[in-house]
Amino acid sequence: MMLVGAAAALAALALVTQVGIVALRWQYPPQGKLVDVAGGTMHVVELGPRDAAGPPIVMVHGASSNLGAMRLPLGEMLARTHRVILIDRPGHGWSTRDDLEPSSPATQAKMIDQALDSLGVRGAILVVHSLAGALGALMALDYPARVAGLVMLAPVTHPWPGGVGTYNKIVTMPAIGPLLAATITLPLGWLLTGPSVRAVFQPQIMPEGYVETTATPLLLRPREFLANAWDLVTLKPAVREQSSRYADIKVPTVVIHGDADTTVSLRIHSRPFAATVPNAKLIVLQNVGHMVQNAAPDLVQREIEAMIAPSDTKPISAMR
Repeated sequence: MMLVGAAAALAALALVTQVGIVALRWQYPPQGKLVDVAGGTMHVVELGPRDAAGPPIVMVHGASSNLGAMRLPLGEMLARTHRVILIDRPGHGWSTRDDLEPSSPATQAKMIDQALDSLGVRGAILVVHSLAGALGALMALDYPARVAGLVMLAPVTHPWPGGVGTYNKIVTMPAIGPLLAATITLPLGWLLTGPSVRAVFQPQIMPEGYVETTATPLLLRPREFLANAWDLVTLKPAVREQSSRYADIKVPTVVIHGDADTTVSLRIHSRPFAATVPNAKLIVLQNVGHMVQNAAPDLVQREIEAMIAPSDTKPISAMR
């Protein structure tokens, strides 16, 4: 009898999840173009004038989000005078990934490189946040012709003590993971998304309407949730391997990190990264949390502008 009840409950949750998927697709449709690449399809939104002077600015979001996290306010601000390209990482937002498990920064960097090649983009200023810091650093190493400058916002760059959350590990397990993603994740996520995002913003206050404006609930769809979990559980070994190469990064690099960030450690990631990359500039923001692009968009914009039109009279310095 208990088994029958459990099966009925799972069936009901699966139905709720399917209805939720349809609702999310209707509420948050794709905003840009879909570009076919090997291994999936990339969703790209272009803002600003295509013929703007200077290199285009390519922006890539971190974990548990999509390109909406980079669009407001920073992306829209930059688009007033620059060509801005927002990308959903493979498996996130409206980008697809044929196989979820090869989710390393190397795999994603290759797909992003192919998408940028299709758009005719070379020598871009690459702006990356959080988990995307790992693939931004790798793109500067493996695709240097594609990257003219690197702006790292609260980036993940090095291995860290601890894990990435028990539930993320569970949903990457065979059989049980897809079952959980298809049943309880979306209904439970509706309740937890707001509090979880608010925690990432602390000590800053999450902007009103942020979850809806950025289409964050798209994460709750089973396949995207699984993609996100695989990204997280495979990240530490990937950065452990690539971190020994950071001294070979040649492009101008700026790292901006808040000292109150409890999601990605300034001490573990940005400080050693900036100390290793030749001539990297590190800016530490006092009493700022993880969402640097929201807490200090004007400062980030100034640093990007300075990278696009550097002064010949000012050497790059670091605030450490």
